[in-house]
Amino acid sequence: MSYIEVLQNKIENIEKGGHEKYHQKNEEKGKLFVRKRLELLFDEGLNVEDAFFANCMDGSLPADGVVTGIGKIHGQDVCVMANDSTIKAGSWGKRTVEKIIRIQETAEKMEIPMLYLVDSAGARITDQIEMFPGRRGAGKIFHNQIKLSGRIPQVCLLFGPSAAGGAYIPAFSDIVIMVDGNASMYLGSPRMAEKVIGEKVSLEEMGGAKMHCSVSGVGDVLVKTEEDAIAYAKNYLSYFPKNFRHKPAQIEPKKEQTIEKSIKDIIPENQNAPFNMHDLIKKIIDEGSFCEIKKKFAPELITGLARVDGKSVGIIANQPRMKGGVLFPDSADKSAKFVQLCDAFNIPLLFLVDVPGFMIGTKVERTGIIRHGAKMLATMSEATVPKISVIVRKAYGAGLYAMAGPAFEPDCCIALPTAQIAVMGPEAAVNAVYANKIAELPEDERPAFIKEKQDEYKENIDIYKLASEMVVDAVIDPNRLREELIQRYSIYDAKNVNFTDRKHGVYPV
Repeated sequence: MSYIEVLQNKIENIEKGGHEKYHQKNEEKGKLFVRKRLELLFDEGLNVEDAFFANCMDGSLPADGVVTGIGKIHGQDVCVMANDSTIKAGSWGKRTVEKIIRIQETAEKMEIPMLYLVDSAGARITDQIEMFPGRRGAGKIFHNQIKLSGRIPQVCLLFGPSAAGGAYIPAFSDIVIMVDGNASMYLGSPRMAEKVIGEKVSLEEMGGAKMHCSVSGVGDVLVKTEEDAIAYAKNYLSYFPKNFRHKPAQIEPKKEQTIEKSIKDIIPENQNAPFNMHDLIKKIIDEGSFCEIKKKFAPELITGLARVDGKSVGIIANQPRMKGGVLFPDSADKSAKFVQLCDAFNIPLLFLVDVPGFMIGTKVERTGIIRHGAKMLATMSEATVPKISVIVRKAYGAGLYAMAGPAFEPDCCIALPTAQIAVMGPEAAVNAVYANKIAELPEDERPAFIKEKQDEYKENIDIYKLASEMVVDAVIDPNRLREELIQRYSIYDAKNVNFTDRKHGVYPV
């Protein structure tokens, strides 16, 4: 056999991955082969593959179970590591870890996005001395992720398990896309939990995709298929620059989505009547441009990327249809992470405010709502990208602060005519001030007295009075909101602010 034939033979053996039975097993689960995933992900497949021959002297470990390299998405170079679950269930050995570290170092030097296609059973226990504790052991992967955070976009597509320490790859990524039914992450498996702490639990309950995307919040996006995961990741990256030194590219603008109702008709005058904030969002963004993040987690707050006149914008919006739009610890965390993400990569922020405030009661106090709320305020306050706050209806109590109220230096605070800004709503305020007086009145006189005091309170917080005192910068016709935002973002694009001079803050994490 000639040396060319030897080379071709080795290439073929490596490219086909593991034993056929493992390919068949994956097909039964709806899982694609790692190289097929990369074909779908990149414009023209991998342009460069690194360490292709890693561990090639061991015929059972082609490429040592991970593919690393560089390809293009929307014409932009992107680094990738992708586990091959047909090779010892995608587990990590010494060379696997070294390959991942090297592609991260390449991403750092080139300052281009880094994608993690995860489908791994975790470390190979037999290789633990070589790949676990040292300076270039598995911990270096997470150290690199932390260094890269905010410098380049980091995206995790979770196609299968991400076990034990490996679960920190998704944890340190900007966004985690999980395939329902196959994706999972956990520090200890169900078998380990039963053995160590006596807890009997299923894999889905312990660390399944649905649980993480709706309960823990470690997962951001739940999809049905791997093709859906790849399509979402490609769309997500289109909103971002290649690194923190650049702004997102502007694309050809589209008109807003055609909806029969006008914004005026969408928003009820009754402050307590629910409505779907998604309908308002559709009226102000480019048609079909909303890319929602953490849709199933803390749904009382909406977070997502969109385009306004072709420009990337990050939206944080209260959802009156879910728990009245009240803020909870989870929604505070959801906002904090999203605001940091957008600010890191120069994506302007839009706050759509209809918030009764933060939740009260012993349950949320015990779960640290003050601490979580403070984190939400801190990240919002620190963001130096253009920030616009729109008071849609109510902005009560600390909810006003958390949603980029006037004291937190938004570039402008716009109010719609339906807006109210107050410590609390009229009903609660009258009860708080006049509870004893109301109790003393004859029952038939109470409704009139309560209405009189509520009307007085509403006059005191009248939005035009607040505009007169320059609490808000403008009160506009709701149907002009999109036009107003386009104009203001165009102006604020030149913003250049340094928040403060220090090493870093000390956060209530």
